[in-house]
Amino acid sequence: MPVNERSLIGQEVAGYYIEDIVGKGGMAVVYLALDPRLSRRVALKILNPVLSVDDRFRQRFILESRTVASIEHPNIIPIYEANADADGVLYISMRYVDGLDLRRLIYDRGPLPLAQANQIFTQVAAALDAAHAHDLIHRDVKPANILLAGDHVYLTDFGITKHRTSISGLTQTDQFIGTPRYMSPEQINKEHIDGRCDQYALACVVYEGLSGRLPFQRDNDIALLWAHLAEQPTPLSQMRPELPPEVDAVMERALAKSPEQRYPTCGAFVAALRDAMSGHLEDRPLAAPLPVRPRRPAAGRGGTGRPGRLPIIAATLTAAVAALVLVVLLVLSQRGESWARYQPTTAAPVGFEYPAGWTVRTHEDLFALVSPRAPEFESMFVSGAGADWTPVVPVITDDPENATGVYVQVSDTLSTTATDTQMKAMLEGLLPGRIDVSGPVTEQAGTSPATRYSGSLTDRDSGARLGFVGYVVDRKPKPMLLLYFCARNTCDDAVQARVRQSVRLQ
Repeated sequence: MPVNERSLIGQEVAGYYIEDIVGKGGMAVVYLALDPRLSRRVALKILNPVLSVDDRFRQRFILESRTVASIEHPNIIPIYEANADADGVLYISMRYVDGLDLRRLIYDRGPLPLAQANQIFTQVAAALDAAHAHDLIHRDVKPANILLAGDHVYLTDFGITKHRTSISGLTQTDQFIGTPRYMSPEQINKEHIDGRCDQYALACVVYEGLSGRLPFQRDNDIALLWAHLAEQPTPLSQMRPELPPEVDAVMERALAKSPEQRYPTCGAFVAALRDAMSGHLEDRPLAAPLPVRPRRPAAGRGGTGRPGRLPIIAATLTAAVAALVLVVLLVLSQRGESWARYQPTTAAPVGFEYPAGWTVRTHEDLFALVSPRAPEFESMFVSGAGADWTPVVPVITDDPENATGVYVQVSDTLSTTATDTQMKAMLEGLLPGRIDVSGPVTEQAGTSPATRYSGSLTDRDSGARLGFVGYVVDRKPKPMLLLYFCARNTCDDAVQARVRQSVRLQ
């Protein structure tokens, strides 16, 4: 698969004619393609070629994709073909669904109405239980993989599944499979997994769908994975007061750190959730009973002493440290390939990290821009307040995941002590569109003092909108603006946090 995925548009791949990109993730790109043999449009998922070098993964991928294709279930996206092309690159052809995914629905509209949430999650749970009945585990349940065609729901991305007899979350090439925001503790620990890891991920999705935020939001991947291993989320009833406290008990069980304490099936979890939301929770135990261990006499105290607590504490600490070391190694092992560093220039005298797939544009001595769609956003930012948003509106509308980036500019009109009203006036002289801003908040950008402002840029003509988190960094002789933007209501995410933490002034 080429580095520039858009270069495949207009080309033929494995007998399919590529028309456009409809989605992209860390392991694959999904294209809208024409199958001329049957005169139908399909979603063609092409996996990253690095996965193809793992012979065991390639064989399992084709076999299990075909197993998914054999499952006839109304909520599992139909798979038409799974194979490798002439160059060995893996692909899946599946039904193209012209509709929103749940990720976009939550971003656009916020927390789901309870009736709609019940309808969506009941269908997702049914799809998962059907897969589990065929000994397949999804492993990457997340809002982006839940497609909405009106009231009908499809669960997709079954092409990177896992048979229940496998024990590792890694391929032979050490490609970690899953999304940290929704990843179960047993996946993080590389333990034996079964369908209950999908239940944990579904519970994370349910939490996000009902509250509009993730159960665990942390500034970096290590903290996020550690939270899945050792912390508890804020109860949903505190996030959304109309939910009864019984919902918290259901979520606590589905998000249990130990899979043995979760519900037996995803359907059982969603049924309990539905009962709890309607105020008719049945008398179900919060968790499966844990095995009772026989007491042993404490050393040196005869046969009637209490069990010594020091070995228990030591064992717990050892397990916790081992898990933390695993998380650190996992994150660090991926960073070298997935992140790059901007080198200071006259326009942007600062170094910072950014996702390696993004493109760098340093516009003369005016500003620097790093983005997956840098050409389009450069043409917008260079024009200032009177910018033409025409090139970026399709990106924001059709490719929101790539409508993001970092903008850096040095200006003597900036101030680290400005109020939100003053900052609005300052930014309107530097940035395109109508500015809305809130703040200030005193913070650090890397090792430098900075003032944080959050807000949005809106095109006065089309109404297209970008959210942002901006930092005015205290720098001599002129302050510097570092702006992280995205096509969402809030840009306070893990990428923004890492960019901010990596800032080093020249």
